[in-house]
Amino acid sequence: MGKVSFKPGTMIYPLPAVMVSCGENEGEYNITTVAWTGTVCSDPPMCYISLRKDRHSHQIISRTRQFVINLTTEQLAAATDWCGVKSGRDFNKFESMGLTAVKAPDVNAPMIGESPLNIECEVVEIKELGSHDMFLSRVVGVLAEESLMKEDNGLFDLESAGLMAYSHGKYYSLGRRLGFFGFSVQKKKRK
Repeated sequence: MGKVSFKPGTMIYPLPAVMVSCGENEGEYNITTVAWTGTVCSDPPMCYISLRKDRHSHQIISRTRQFVINLTTEQLAAATDWCGVKSGRDFNKFESMGLTAVKAPDVNAPMIGESPLNIECEVVEIKELGSHDMFLSRVVGVLAEESLMKEDNGLFDLESAGLMAYSHGKYYSLGRRLGFFGFSVQKKKRK
């Protein structure tokens, strides 16, 4: 199988497409769309987002050191895209997209009420990387849509949430499940 070489780049796809909400009061509440995000540690729970310095949210989060990662769904696709291409300097994104700003319980920032899962974050380090700064953060709270909690095991039903992903400039709904962690080595049940 042949390979073609091309310039180094960020070809790690797909990625989550999330809306990050920030601001200490209603007058500065903002939403930005982020694909450069992910988990960096499970104990303690930590994640990151990376933002360009010229983004309005970069200034807010640098000052407040708090934000909320809001998972997005197929129903939120248009709002997710719009919040990524419009600036909070020019628009109140909550009002413009008909989204509900809900005060987060553990950080001084709003959550997006329509998001099925909200991850409250406190910045522990801002790392300058080049085109983006990485906000390395501790997860201090997670809120899940009650209707998406499975009664039998108390877990969040990711499959029913209708989550979406971002891949090379396009948004996608998540497809069918191919397996689960450890399925390739699971012992067969005896009959």
